Amino acid sequence: MPEILDDHEGSPSLLSVAVANAELTPAEDVNSNLFDKYKLGKLLGCGAFGKVYHARDINTAQSVAIKVVGKQKIFKGGLTAHVKREISIMRRLRHPHIVRLHEILATKKKIYFALEFAKGGELFSKLAKGRFSEDLSRRYFQQLISAVGYCHSRRVYHRDLKLENLLLDENCDLKVTDFGLSAVGDQMRPGELLHTLCGTPAYVAPEILAKKGYDGAKVDIWSCGIILFVFNAGYLPFNDTNLMTIYRKIYKGEFRCPKWTSPELKRLLTRLLDTNPVTRITVEEIKNDPWFQRGYQEVKSENQFEIKLGLDSAEKFLNAFDIISYSYGFNFSILLKDNGGFIDKERFVSMESREKIIRKVEEVGKAEGMTVVQRSGASVKVEGQNGNFVLMVVVNRLTEKLVIVEIEKRETEGEIWKKKFKPQISSFVYQEEGPNSGS
Repeated sequence: MPEILDDHEGSPSLLSVAVANAELTPAEDVNSNLFDKYKLGKLLGCGAFGKVYHARDINTAQSVAIKVVGKQKIFKGGLTAHVKREISIMRRLRHPHIVRLHEILATKKKIYFALEFAKGGELFSKLAKGRFSEDLSRRYFQQLISAVGYCHSRRVYHRDLKLENLLLDENCDLKVTDFGLSAVGDQMRPGELLHTLCGTPAYVAPEILAKKGYDGAKVDIWSCGIILFVFNAGYLPFNDTNLMTIYRKIYKGEFRCPKWTSPELKRLLTRLLDTNPVTRITVEEIKNDPWFQRGYQEVKSENQFEIKLGLDSAEKFLNAFDIISYSYGFNFSILLKDNGGFIDKERFVSMESREKIIRKVEEVGKAEGMTVVQRSGASVKVEGQNGNFVLMVVVNRLTEKLVIVEIEKRETEGEIWKKKFKPQISSFVYQEEGPNSGS
């Protein structure tokens, strides 16, 4: 158990607020099976995007956290870019102190993120009981810097580091989560500064308040300084009931370390909370700091990897961006037309086998006197006489039980698709049922 001290030196604390941890509470979806892969358990919490459940992998019994996001909330709330960014970033991060994204699944109405389960809950709730000892503060700060340094080496900048985004696993080791506000450096020109105003007020760096552009790595270091201060003190360095007063203190760098802070730690905090981003300490300099170095061992990260949607690595899988960009109805909505107005693309989800779907398209085409000009295990192309109708159907594996059918057609006369093909293929559309079918 973490060593926790309760002396606050009379300073106001924002950490006394009750925080939900990983204790499990009953949920309506309890004991539901998800794609026959995960057994959903108790509700862990609710957020802006949806709900998070504890679940177990049916095959391995491994605990995971399932984040359930309604597609309507994403599209109608204008959150598509937010979710895409988080997926894009988490796909490239695999580090012992970063919450891992195992895989992404989807149904007609929802997207499911299978995440590493942090059994220890939020670090915030541990601090609500009192400040940490200096040794424990150092241990967690070392783990935080290890994760942040790893992210920066891959040009990923979190931009919302705070206690609420730090979790603990079963060994009470730190895990960084929530990359929804992160920025990716490979989307920027060399030397380009960020300008998006984001972050949590008490953790925001002074250069963000100046609105002149900022370095993502430097603002993460500032936030790490705030976090280390709270580890040691049990309260925030810049604190007031008035938001503008907090901002003024941040901008001026007005803070005072509690009396129990060692001189070495005080020097490090001063360099972390340097209001000048140019002279603010870097990750490498932090790792060489005498206070930080005590007992530090660099952890090894795993090789970069890609999240797959589905389970059979021998087959072609759709990526996360394909799923999110689809219409949330999956019911033959026209998604794209070319400039000539002749090509329509439609998609839907099915539980039927690829072979059965391909065979049905062939049967209908031959019955209408058409020719199969191209055929494989996952696709078929049929053409009508004189080229007045062309239909291409591609079936991609999504999970062990679900496929996504993509239809591209060109029809210059008549309504062959609408009258002949669509009624036959519509019976294959997957209709979501059961306890997980809500929006």
